[in-house]
This record gives sequence, C-alpha cells and structure tokens, in this order.
Amino acid sequence: MELRTVVATVENGEQDTVLKVLQIYNQEKSQCFTFDDEEREERKKMAQLLIKFLERELQPSCQVTCLESIRILSRDKYCLDPFTTKEGLKTLSRHAGIDYSEELIREVPDLDVILESLKCLCNIVFSSPRAQELTAEARLVVGLAKRIKLYNERSLPHEVKFFDLRLLFLLTALRVDIRQQLAQELRGIGLMTDTLELTLGVKWLDPYEVATEEGLLPPLPRQETERAMEILKVLFNITFDSSKREVDEEDAALYRHLGALLRHCLMISADGEDRTEEFHSHTVNLLGNLPLKCLDVLLTPKVRPGSLEYMGVNMDAVNILLDFLERRLDRGHKLKESLTPVLNLLTESARVHRQTRKFLKAKVLPPLRDVKNRPEVGNSLRNKLVRLMTHIDTDVKHCAAEFLFVLCKESVSRFVKYTGYGNAAGLLAARGLMAGGREEGEYSEDEDTDTEEYKEAKPNINPVTGRVEEKLPNPMEGMTEEQKEYEAMKLVNMFDKLSREQVIQPMGITPSGNLAPMENAIRDMADERSSSDSDLGLD
Repeated sequence: MELRTVVATVENGEQDTVLKVLQIYNQEKSQCFTFDDEEREERKKMAQLLIKFLERELQPSCQVTCLESIRILSRDKYCLDPFTTKEGLKTLSRHAGIDYSEELIREVPDLDVILESLKCLCNIVFSSPRAQELTAEARLVVGLAKRIKLYNERSLPHEVKFFDLRLLFLLTALRVDIRQQLAQELRGIGLMTDTLELTLGVKWLDPYEVATEEGLLPPLPRQETERAMEILKVLFNITFDSSKREVDEEDAALYRHLGALLRHCLMISADGEDRTEEFHSHTVNLLGNLPLKCLDVLLTPKVRPGSLEYMGVNMDAVNILLDFLERRLDRGHKLKESLTPVLNLLTESARVHRQTRKFLKAKVLPPLRDVKNRPEVGNSLRNKLVRLMTHIDTDVKHCAAEFLFVLCKESVSRFVKYTGYGNAAGLLAARGLMAGGREEGEYSEDEDTDTEEYKEAKPNINPVTGRVEEKLPNPMEGMTEEQKEYEAMKLVNMFDKLSREQVIQPMGITPSGNLAPMENAIRDMADERSSSDSDLGLD
C-alpha cells in the first residue's frame, strides 16, 4: 500500500477505516528495518498523525494497531522527532501504564496496549538522546519501579514484565542520573534483588544459601531466564561503582544476599548451552561489581554430598567459574569482553580468600613436571593463560598476568618459575619488580612444593624461556683472544649504531626495579652507590 494513501486515511481520522489501513500497513512492514529516504517526510507526517490519533478515545484493538504502526516507524532513527516530545512520550508512557503523575490518571486495562507501548518506548529511548533526556525529566523510572514492586501481587504476562525490565535496563544504561535515582531514591538494589529472587523461585536454606522449591536444580525455564538476564543487567548498571567504595553493614548484608542469589545462578543451567553461557556471563559480570568483602558468600554453603570440597570449604561456585574461564579461553572470541570479567573476579577472590587462592593454584599451577616445553606451549590451563600474557590487547594481557601473579602470592621468583621471565617481564616492568622481590600482600608463608622432576632439571632451566634448553655449541670455540675481542667490539658498534639511529633504545634496571634508558639507569645506580658511601662515612 502506498504510504501517502495511509497518511491520507489517518489524516481523515475515521476510526474503522484507519484501523483497516493500518492493519494492512503493519502486515506489509512487519519485517521492515530499512527505509527509503524519499519517503522520510511522509513517515514523519504519519508519525505526527498517529501520536495525535492515539490521544483520542479509541477501542483497545485500534490502540494496539496504532501502536504497532508507531513501533514500525520508530525503527527509523530519522523519523523520531514526533515521538521525542514531552506530549508524545507522555502519551506513550500513559498507554504503557508507567506515566508518573501526581494526578489521578486513566487506568489502561488492556495488556496488549501496555505491551506495544513498552516496545515503542524501548525503540525510541534506545535511538534518541532527546527521548532519554525527556524520560529522565518525566521520572518514568518511578512508574516502572512501582509496577515492578507489584510483580508478586499482580499477575502480569511474561512479555509485559520482560519489556518493563528491558526499558529499565536501557534507561539505566544510557542515563547516569536515572541510574543513581533508581539505586538511591528508589532503593533499586533491594527492589531488583527481590525481583530476581521471585523470578528464580527460590527458598532459603541458610541465611546465605538458596535452593529451588523442589530442592533440586532443574534448568531455569526460557521465560524466567530472559527476565532474570534483564534483571542482572539492570543490577550491573546500578552497582557499577560498588566494588570501589566502602559499604556499611546494612549495605553489606544486602550485597551478600544478592551474592548468594548470584551463586545460585551459577549453579543452575538455562534452556540450552548457549543460553546457559549467556546467563552465567551476566552473573559473572555482576559478581565483579560486588564489594570484595561480600564475595565470601561464594564459599558460605556447607559441604554436602556431591559438593566439591577443598580445605573444608565448598568450592562448587569457584570451580564453575574456573570451568567458565576455560570455555571462554577455548572459544577465543572477543577475549577482552568475554575473559576480563571472570579473570578479574577470580583474581580478586583469590587475593582476599586464602582457600580460593590455594584451590585455584592447585588447579591452574600444579607442581611443575614438564620442564622441556615452554610455559606457553601446551593445552593445560596454565599454558593457555601464559599465552595470553603476550596478547596484543593490553587489558587481556594484564588480567591474565595479574591472575597468575596473585596465584603465585605476588612472588617474583615463583611467578617467573611458572611463566618464564620473558612472559613475566611486562607485569614486572609495570610493577617495578624487574630486579626481583615481592609485592606487599596478606599471604601465608607456606612454601611452594617442587616435584622431583623440577628439582633435577632446575639448574639447567633457562629462566627467560622457562624450560630446559638444548646446549648449543660455543660460537667462540677455537677463536684467539684477539678474534674474540674483535667480534665483541663489532657487536658493540652495531648496538651503538642502532641506538644512535633510534632503532632501539638500550634499557637498564634502576635500583628501584623499574626499566629506564641505560644512561639513566647507570646514573641512578651511581647516585645510590655514592649515597651509600656517604652514609658509611667514606670519601
């Protein structure tokens, strides 16, 4: 149907005729996501007419059809102006049942109208910064929060709940002020945690341990999984800075309650492997936002039959995180987005919980036996992580190195033993530990246990490559002293030329363990020696 015919019919305004024409238009354009530039003005005019038409007293079926047309038009980001006005957004939010107003507003009883209005708002808010600003001013988040609070009392269909949560996610992702309003004024962390608990359908066995009503862990149904993932995304937005600040006991109890639910999310599966992976991914992202002291809930549940026990502690959740990490490593897709959250989570957990660190150390860095291959060669988890230490992406490289460094109790010698000095150099240079030593940290004094194979091979291990190298013939064998001196000076001159032409820059290690240009490093060492001599009273 010609667009101008649709526009003319809507402009005429006869309800039954408009309904029929819009039904045909919606059917033809239901899968249309790209639009002709030539008809842009016609679409804008149609959008204006539809918003005005929607303000009339219409039958629910006509409202739904009109909203379907608005949803189709809202896919075109160049035709959003009629929808991104105070009046336009107020009309849509009123039909969605989330209009915040002190006045008594008309109830919108039809659930199909609510659903279509929510879909329209999601499209418009996603594509229009102006709409995002107006929804913040209109305090739509208050209306959404009020309805979400009533989920336990009102029987709403899955689709309405899902798009409530999707709209809330978009608003909190795109507007910092809405994020803060939900978190603080509307007590959003508690509200969304309660909503997650309701969605998962759990009961509490202990203060920080949950299980399903049946006492089993069946897969979470598809609809509940979809809603749970939207809730996790909203919670991620409003807890984004929680791990960086101190929390009081009341907030800590709230975060531990949430952490116990997130542990439960890790323990259950969703409908299918891909959906489970996505569900666990959102769970891991949110766990990384929790204050570090609240991560102890991962280890709180009692050891039960079938649990993985280590040092008397239930390690089921940590083991699932480790399996999740290895699957992401094997997939090798978008490593920064997929790996850094779980690596950071495991690193910080290992840093603050001794049992977690020792369990991860036993799994990732077991006592060395293979000293013939480089640390980055092979299919063990250690090999895969060491390979990442020289990855092109700085964040990936840093996260992998930091994880292994913490498992080594931030001891340089132990770190080099498991990774090789060449792989470890990046982190050591960044930390000022090139000369060895150990970072300050609260670690136990237990010693690393060496296998007989490692002890036997240790004198012959090349610390740079981390393996036993084949002995190569001495290239200077058979040379006279004059020939050796000549070759040495030749090498010095080559380095000097490369340095003067700025092809390379010779570096040295300062007394503080940092890398610096060679002349600076030599000067610093001379200054330190001079200072030492002065302290000893030497001339």
